[in-house]
Amino acid sequence: MESELVAEKLRSGAMPTLEMVAAQAGVSRATVSRVVNGSPKVKADVAAAVQAAIDELNYVPNRAARSLVSRKTQAIALVVPESAAKVFDDPFFAAVVQGVALYLADTDYTLTMIIESEKASYKTRRYLLGGNVDGALVVSHHTGDHSYSELSRTLPVVFGGRPLNQVDGNNYFVDVDNFTGACSAVEHLLASGRRNLATIAGPQDMPPGVDRLDAFHTTLTKHGLTSDLVEVGDFSPPSGAEAMRRLLARGEPIDGVFAANDQMAIGAYSAIREAGLSVPEDIAVVGFDDDNYGSTATPPLTTVRQPSLEMGRRMAEMIVGLIENRPVDTVTTLSTELVIRDSA
Repeated sequence: MESELVAEKLRSGAMPTLEMVAAQAGVSRATVSRVVNGSPKVKADVAAAVQAAIDELNYVPNRAARSLVSRKTQAIALVVPESAAKVFDDPFFAAVVQGVALYLADTDYTLTMIIESEKASYKTRRYLLGGNVDGALVVSHHTGDHSYSELSRTLPVVFGGRPLNQVDGNNYFVDVDNFTGACSAVEHLLASGRRNLATIAGPQDMPPGVDRLDAFHTTLTKHGLTSDLVEVGDFSPPSGAEAMRRLLARGEPIDGVFAANDQMAIGAYSAIREAGLSVPEDIAVVGFDDDNYGSTATPPLTTVRQPSLEMGRRMAEMIVGLIENRPVDTVTTLSTELVIRDSA
């Protein structure tokens, strides 16, 4: 009789409910709830009957109701404290997001992406602490974003890149070996016979910018060389072009440039050509990333490949481990690879 009532409700267009599953399976509502929430206290044959009813009715558990029981939302936020224009222009972000999404596709977690403007940072933190997500991934972290490190005291947080401001040194992060990668770039310029080197550094409130500039100076010192030919950009092509113009305007000899990412390297190309010079005949150029900016440039860009997609995957794996109270490494560091092309 109860199954007939269920069928009648479904024919009338009603959405399957917990009560309808219980009636179909011939069990109590509480038993269905325990099965839905993965309780081990339900006998195997009863759980199988409930699951069969769920499948037959195409019942979808109410996520809000489940979260009240489990205290879990099954949602993870990916926070990028950058402008929307920068996020959608930079292939690095696309690769990281893809890596996160690929890992989460095989889990019960959904991904929410937050592109945070500086003026709206308070909204992001309010959302993250409002019980809307189980954890957060933070990419492109700046020194001023210290509140994200503080946030890790109350919410699982994993950073893409080493936070410059850490809380008790206990932040979880996945990073690329920026220092070693940048050293290999400068070593390659020196090995090709270039001696008057300049660099277009990344923002100095971000770990990649700091580490890659440090590697530039360290490698030169190792070879008994120095250089004050340093200009800072913001990882965008226009900033790379402007930085290169400033370097050329100094009037000092330059025969090699290490740019802290491929986008700024391609910006440098345009400024070099504006000055009537050519790459690599007059100035060799090496970048960092190995994205489509460098691989499709003319000439193709010599660069340091960083595994951005793998970074996203490892970040997702780490945050899920933290949420589910599994042991995870505090730090994961990924290796880089020098990719030699025609620009150097």
